[in-house]
Amino acid sequence: MSPDVPVAARLAALPTLPMEELWALWDQHFPRRPSHPNRNYLQSRLAYRIQEVAYGALPANVRKVLVEAGAKHSRIKSSAGRSAQTLLMPGTTLIRQWDEREYRVTVTPDGLYALDGQVFKSLSAAARQITGTRWNGPRFFGLRDGNGDGP
Repeated sequence: MSPDVPVAARLAALPTLPMEELWALWDQHFPRRPSHPNRNYLQSRLAYRIQEVAYGALPANVRKVLVEAGAKHSRIKSSAGRSAQTLLMPGTTLIRQWDEREYRVTVTPDGLYALDGQVFKSLSAAARQITGTRWNGPRFFGLRDGNGDGP
């Protein structure tokens, strides 16, 4: 996509691009490919990056204020044994393909996980609902090492 095309048009075109074109665009903007890619992730990161290049990044002080505000007001508090990788901000949506269906799990303001109108206390419980078997939830959703292919 040419930089001469307006930003709004470039963003609107992302969902219609074939995967090979998304990957080509990704390679133009990022040094390496993600370990757990899916179309929605690529589109959202590319949309952010296209806007960042066009309009500039958030100033460091603004980013810091936003991170601190999120941590201060989040009902999700860190606890021993949880890695920073599994502490997700409310509103975060995890997307996972399973048995030819896309599942979306959203972190609630209470630090729970919403899936198809049901609320779960853990990602593992949400993964169990999706697959019918026991899983390490962060691993299933690609937040921890593992290939995501088995429990």
